Amino acid sequence: MNKKQLKWRNRIIVALAIFAVVMAVEETGLLESLFGPTGSVYASFVFFLIPYLIAGYKTLLEAVHNIRRGDPFDEAFLMSVASLGAFAMVFFPETDPHMAEGAAVMLFYQVGELFQSYAVGQSRKSISAMMDIAPDYANIEQDGGLAEVDPDDVAVGSVIVVKPGERVPIDGVVLEGSSQLDTAALTGESIPRHVEAGANVISGCINMTGTLRMQTTKPFGESTVARILELVENASEKKAKTENFITRFARWYTPVVTFSALAIAVIPPLAGMGAWSDWILRGLTFLVVSCPCALVISVPLSFFGGIGGASKIGILVKGSNYLEQLAHVDTVVFDKTGTLTSGTFNVVAVHPEAGIDPDYVLSNAAYAEAFSDHPIALSIKKAYAGDIDQRRIKDAREESGHGVSATVDERVVLVGNDKLMAEHGASWHDCKLTGTILHVAVDGAYAGHIVIADVVKADAAETIKDLHDAGVKKCVMLTGDRRDVAEAVANKIGIDEVHAQLLPEDKVNAVERLLADQDPNSKLAFVGDGINDAPVLMRADVGIAMGAMGSDAAIEAADVVLMDDKPSNIARAMRVARKTMRIVWQNIVFALGVKIAILVLAALGIANMWLAVFGDVGVAMIAILNAMRCMRVEKL
Repeated sequence: MNKKQLKWRNRIIVALAIFAVVMAVEETGLLESLFGPTGSVYASFVFFLIPYLIAGYKTLLEAVHNIRRGDPFDEAFLMSVASLGAFAMVFFPETDPHMAEGAAVMLFYQVGELFQSYAVGQSRKSISAMMDIAPDYANIEQDGGLAEVDPDDVAVGSVIVVKPGERVPIDGVVLEGSSQLDTAALTGESIPRHVEAGANVISGCINMTGTLRMQTTKPFGESTVARILELVENASEKKAKTENFITRFARWYTPVVTFSALAIAVIPPLAGMGAWSDWILRGLTFLVVSCPCALVISVPLSFFGGIGGASKIGILVKGSNYLEQLAHVDTVVFDKTGTLTSGTFNVVAVHPEAGIDPDYVLSNAAYAEAFSDHPIALSIKKAYAGDIDQRRIKDAREESGHGVSATVDERVVLVGNDKLMAEHGASWHDCKLTGTILHVAVDGAYAGHIVIADVVKADAAETIKDLHDAGVKKCVMLTGDRRDVAEAVANKIGIDEVHAQLLPEDKVNAVERLLADQDPNSKLAFVGDGINDAPVLMRADVGIAMGAMGSDAAIEAADVVLMDDKPSNIARAMRVARKTMRIVWQNIVFALGVKIAILVLAALGIANMWLAVFGDVGVAMIAILNAMRCMRVEKL
């Protein structure tokens, strides 16, 4: 609890203690023996007024302020009128005194408000933990030493130093040093990430072990940490339809029940249907139970808790409206490269001709590709264990997009596709494996081929299974890759439908067709990470970006960002969303059900003020406790 909440709590405790003492004194008959039957009523009025004012004076002031402002109909107004009305029953000597109920209404209303404040604080803490990733300073090299400067003042390309225990302030590339990075605040992942020279590092991580010299690649305002903070700060502005409905509902509901309570208190006694005191008490009871606290507190709190809980496991939801839509997703469309696959090429097989060593095939290919920075060339050089002596290479050149040729140790080496082989009159044969096939020929003789593929992510198959288990009817994959490669990936992980060899605009058209075919009450989610995915992310009902390594454009266009690039977190995000919506509707049905029942009993004169207190504060506290379950996402 913060200082304000502590003072508030202490004030309520004092008021409750006084209330309990006064109740005990009244019940023992001590007041009546001291002040007589009539005097004891007025003494009770004064004594119960003390805890009432200690606990509720701010609510009374808030009600007066709202009335002056022309906006009286809220919880403070209802509680003030109902509790003061209960005290005013002292002017009807024929009735039993109701000062205890009047004080109890305000006291327990304050307990509920404090409880709400604490619950919101706990939920906000989940989200504000993300705000702790904001760096206070950056160490920049200056005049042979280190100077602490504001991250906003660091230019792109500057060299910064991150010491052990410090937070990485800006995205960059490691120049010197190696270390372990704690990424838990960003991704929810507890396992540290190892980095060394050449590694890309995102801001917001904590450097755990060694000192790192880094060159910044972005200004602070465009770095990962700045983007995340912006997402978190704006999340509460985008409200769900259910949340907006409750807000609108409360606007007309409160005036209606206020005037209904007034009608109950005034019309029957004017019509000669009973004593004024009886009907006024019914009206006051009706007013207490009608307070919409449980709804206006628990529904936004549920969404807030869901967003906060998701952020703890590295899932950023940009608003409760997207959380609500995510709960109704039944079609998930995936981009392939970088989403279901790692997005990096790897050598998956080397097939030499009979009598040839596989290392001979791989080494010749690595030497021929030595001067190329193409992803395929990099994967071959990575697979080759030896050092490349560039002095052995001459006349290396690209062959019109078909591959490369080079002279290695006075022998002509060709590395490329079947068209390159045919162009140079070299023999070759196809491979049954799916992937990019690089044929290798040395001095015109076919040496073998290398199979290169974009490796499927370890949790891709688990992702599709989890989504189907969660109720998703169709998982679709869109890719610009060849059909045989796409179908091989789809068959491996259990994708339901594949569309291959697509341009970016083709992906949008494919999503448009899927949207047109789906049920009006269902939603479609698209998952991608590349800059060419931004148009599709914006067109889908819910756009999900693989955030940590994804492009800025994809993250900006998306509604949900997965910070650790694990597709399995998509199903987890959906489970968080569906749990949140279940709790929202549990609270709506429970609160309205109990209130309607007690309102009817109050109008009939069956419910007393104590039952009304439960109908308001008790229901609100139960709904708040239920809403707080949205923050518990660890086991989802």
